[in-house]
Amino acid sequence: MSDDAPDSLIPYDQIVQEALRAVVGSVLGEIEAGGGTLPGNHHFYITFKTGVPGVEIPDHLRERFPDEMTIVLQNKFWDLNVTEVGFSVGLSFNQRSSHLVVPFSAITAFVDPAVDFGLQFQATEVEDYPTPTDAAGNDGSDDAERDPREAVTKNEDGSNVVTVDFGRKK
Repeated sequence: MSDDAPDSLIPYDQIVQEALRAVVGSVLGEIEAGGGTLPGNHHFYITFKTGVPGVEIPDHLRERFPDEMTIVLQNKFWDLNVTEVGFSVGLSFNQRSSHLVVPFSAITAFVDPAVDFGLQFQATEVEDYPTPTDAAGNDGSDDAERDPREAVTKNEDGSNVVTVDFGRKK
């Protein structure tokens, strides 16, 4: 048996990353639903890439943190708003109130030191995702009305198995 794992056509890493980011969204959503108060000694360190599309931070913070920054949600934060794609929150930096918008795809770490819980992620860029395409269909208008099973071309041996060569990474 070979030590080399076969290349996967299913992006398991991406799927797991998205599922774990949903944990962050769920936790922040619970805090938002509870009026923005953290229970007990819980507090969160959230690290994110500042250059990911969708991140909105004031210019003075972007200059100070051009690549990555960590925020702390503990005692002094306000207007926490959680959506399906990210969250926004008000924080104070050197006595300056700031409003931040952070997509979950930009998060690289989420830690709750009160219970020794942490998650680490790879930041995902927009170009990491496949571009949406039109719905599959045939080009001709006659073909669009035909039963899709009729569009399958029969091989010489009478079978309707299609061979696809995805190629292998080298």
